[in-house]
Amino acid sequence: MNMTTLNPNKVLDCTGMLCPMPVIKTSKAIKEIEIGQVLKVIATDPGAPPDMQAWTRQTGHEMLDAHEENGAYVFFFRRLK
Repeated sequence: MNMTTLNPNKVLDCTGMLCPMPVIKTSKAIKEIEIGQVLKVIATDPGAPPDMQAWTRQTGHEMLDAHEENGAYVFFFRRLK
């Protein structure tokens, strides 16, 4: 499946923010979309991938995709609850 076909309902740009801000902002942003909708998060913090993995485990939301793009980390989450 081509991940560029994921159509996010909301995009959160955390470029230049350091831990824990991307996780805090993601927690807030996911509450602003409906259950089943998709949130795209862009982060440049090297700690973001493990932080986001831990965040999905703790919150129970689904990480649909995580990849690097143009020196940034891009994540797609589905709100599950």
